[in-house]
Amino acid sequence: MKLMRVGTAGTERPALLDPQGVLRDLSGVVPEIDGALLADDEALGRVRAAAASGDLPVLDATGLRVGPPLARIGKIVCIGLNYHDHARETGVEPPAEPVVFFKAADTVVGPYDTVLVPRRSEKTDWEVELAVVIGRTARYLESARDGLAHVAGYAVAHDVSEREFQIERGGTWDKGKNCETFNPLGPWLVTADEVADPQDLPLRLWVNGELKQNGTTAEQIFPVGEVVRYVSQFMTLYPGDVINTGTPAGVAMGAPEPKPYLRAGDVVELEIGGLGRQRQEFKDA
Repeated sequence: MKLMRVGTAGTERPALLDPQGVLRDLSGVVPEIDGALLADDEALGRVRAAAASGDLPVLDATGLRVGPPLARIGKIVCIGLNYHDHARETGVEPPAEPVVFFKAADTVVGPYDTVLVPRRSEKTDWEVELAVVIGRTARYLESARDGLAHVAGYAVAHDVSEREFQIERGGTWDKGKNCETFNPLGPWLVTADEVADPQDLPLRLWVNGELKQNGTTAEQIFPVGEVVRYVSQFMTLYPGDVINTGTPAGVAMGAPEPKPYLRAGDVVELEIGGLGRQRQEFKDA
C-alpha cells in the first residue's frame, strides 16, 4: 500500500494512493497514519480490506498539499557514510560500524514544502536517502533478518545538511542536521510487502534540473536489516520511529571547488524507485 497524509500542515488527513493512481480518503477507516497504526495488524487489515473494496471516497488532488506520510514520529535515527561511493568521494575510509546521529522529528516537512537555507549558511547540501519506518518494537535484535521483520515500510527522505555547521563548528554533527525543514519526507509510506528488496532501489537527485546523484541501495555498506539490528543494540526502536539510511555519491561536499552548495531559489528534485518523487524550492530562513 501507498499510505499518505494530505491537507494543510497540522491538519492532514490519512489517505491512500490506489494502484490506479487515484487518491482515496482513509479518514473513515483510521484516524491517522502513525506508529500506533503500523503496530496494529487488525487496523492495517481494515485498511487493506477497504483498499481492496474500491469503495473508499475519492479525494480531489487538485491543489491539495501532500504532507509527510507519517504522523507523531518518535525519533529519526540517521546513518552517516553508509555508501561505498559516498565514502570514496569524501575521501574517508568506510566505517567499521555504522555512524549514528539524530535528527529531531520537528525537522520533517512534506515532500513538496519549501526548505529554508539557514541564516549565515554557506554550505547547505543535498542528500537523497531511503527512510525506513519501524513497525514493531525492536530491542537487541539478533540478526539482519530480524531487522527487516521489524520494518513497516519505506519512504523517500531528503537529509538536507549544512556542512559548515556539521563539520567545522565543533562538537557533533547535530548542528548541521537539525535546521528547520531539513527532512522532507514522502510522498508515500510504501508498506514493506511492496518492496521486494530494499537493497535494489535506484536513488536519484537533481538540482535545477541537473542530475547530481544517481545511485543504488546496493552500494550500502550496512544494508537495511543490519542497520536496524545494529541500532537496536543501543536504543529501543518503537513503531513510528524512522531511520535515514545514508546517501550515495554526488553531494555538493564531494564536488570539486567551487562546491555547488544550495542557495535561495534553487530547486531540488529527488526520487527512489517505487517510493515516489519530491520537489522543493529553497528559500532564505
